[in-house]
Amino acid sequence: MVNKLKEEQKIIVASVADELKVTPETIRRDFFELEERHLLTRVHGGAVKYTPLRKEPEFSRKLDIEREAKRQIAKIAAEKICDGDTIAVDVGTTTVHIADFIKGISNVTVVTNSIAAATRFNRAIEEERLMGKVILLGGITNPTQSSVAGAMTLEWLNKMRMDKAFLSCGGIDDGVVYDYDLDESLVSSTMMKKSNSRILLADGTKIAQQSFYKICGLNEVSEVICNLERPSGWHGFNSVWTIANGGKGQ
Repeated sequence: MVNKLKEEQKIIVASVADELKVTPETIRRDFFELEERHLLTRVHGGAVKYTPLRKEPEFSRKLDIEREAKRQIAKIAAEKICDGDTIAVDVGTTTVHIADFIKGISNVTVVTNSIAAATRFNRAIEEERLMGKVILLGGITNPTQSSVAGAMTLEWLNKMRMDKAFLSCGGIDDGVVYDYDLDESLVSSTMMKKSNSRILLADGTKIAQQSFYKICGLNEVSEVICNLERPSGWHGFNSVWTIANGGKGQ
């Protein structure tokens, strides 16, 4: 398998299983062991040459990475919130800026597992830029990410229904949306499933990047807001791709 991978950019579980006349489960176990030895990196449906995955920096440090691009993206996201909406906002250093651009919106319910986002939406209510309420989900706190996650968080979410979900990610590659943390990824996935519209906020550093856990397929997202144009090889996503003001082509 390793030699085959040296010749090809990607190998597929089903193809390798068919070629070796074993079950796909056997190949997945082999892929896992080979990844542990840093001989390949597992991706959705197969494997690619070994690529060390980026580790997630602390929330406060991430805030300064591509800050202006993230604010441009958040500004467009804020414009999509309407009177009477119930929205979900997950943990992210782009989604956290949405509240800063809210103005003149009434009767909005914000559901979030981001402590930082909850604080900013509360400020918007105090400043009378937003009329509504903020629901901070219960769960186990993660101080380094200013977040809440866990079984209690998912239990609360599963009893709710939202109009729109505003989601962050750790990377997008090969039609898959990734994040770093398993528990926070499960929260984002559940927010998606419980929302009528699913809006992904991703700055250009997330393009062609993988992290630990799959949130969803890119085809499950209603809209992507990015400061860069859609990569030319990403066919089929042009209709959902919105370029933030000040964005530039690749």
